[in-house]
Amino acid sequence: MNATLAAVLAILGLTLIKATPLIYAALGGVLSERAGVVNIGLEGILIAGAFTSVVVSGATGNPILGALAGVLAGMLLAAILAYVTTRLAVDQIVAGTGLNIAALAAAAFGLVLVYHQPGASHEVPALGRTGETVLVVLAFVAAGVLHLVLTRTPWGLHVRACGEDPSAAESAGIDALKTRFWAVVIGGAITSLGGVYLSLAELDLYSDGMTAGRGFIALAAVIFGRWTPLGATGAALFFGFFAALQFSLQRAGVPSELLQALPYLAALVALAGFAGRVRAPAADGVPYVRS
Repeated sequence: MNATLAAVLAILGLTLIKATPLIYAALGGVLSERAGVVNIGLEGILIAGAFTSVVVSGATGNPILGALAGVLAGMLLAAILAYVTTRLAVDQIVAGTGLNIAALAAAAFGLVLVYHQPGASHEVPALGRTGETVLVVLAFVAAGVLHLVLTRTPWGLHVRACGEDPSAAESAGIDALKTRFWAVVIGGAITSLGGVYLSLAELDLYSDGMTAGRGFIALAAVIFGRWTPLGATGAALFFGFFAALQFSLQRAGVPSELLQALPYLAALVALAGFAGRVRAPAADGVPYVRS
């Protein structure tokens, strides 16, 4: 009985570890999409946060400064995406995809430039167990705060209005382009914390491929969670559970290829089950151009 309880607790603890970066990315995606911008660039923002935080932590010896730098890098990347999608009305899917490619390439080049080796950085000062716990707790606090912001504050209502009908929002005196811009930027700051967590809390380095498609799983969590902060958090925990489960199933002799695909299969099954049953904000993904 004690062994069973210990195994369950171990899976639950690992679920929190695996779900935390997904929660941050999903919350960033929710804020962006509620304003009407589909953020395909979540993966790239995670990469930017992870890589920058490692470089700055290694250079300064201070992981907190590294974490702050990672957030700033995520905001900068999100600001680029926000500008081209709101001010230039570039297709949001194309812009986000380009952002992902650019971030992945820049990080790979940065490894060679800074560490003189491809593939992975050196180990750097990390946040430690206390920092990891703080970031796990902060993810759930952020979900609650974002829920209150979107449902109880004027700015949150403006964000939702811009995601439903930006023309009507402008008629009511809301600057739809500005609101969308800052929703994407703030969403980028939240998302980048997921990258910081991966590189300075779960690990103490950056390596190519460490985000492992988490940005895309986070997009699935946004849909599965019905574009709400609390729903997306629950979906991230669901996907995190399957990521944690693979470690337990390894002992049962399940093929490693299947285990690695388990979180992605869970995301596909969840999306297939929700297809046609949920509705995104009406103007989500639709560029707004002032007449």
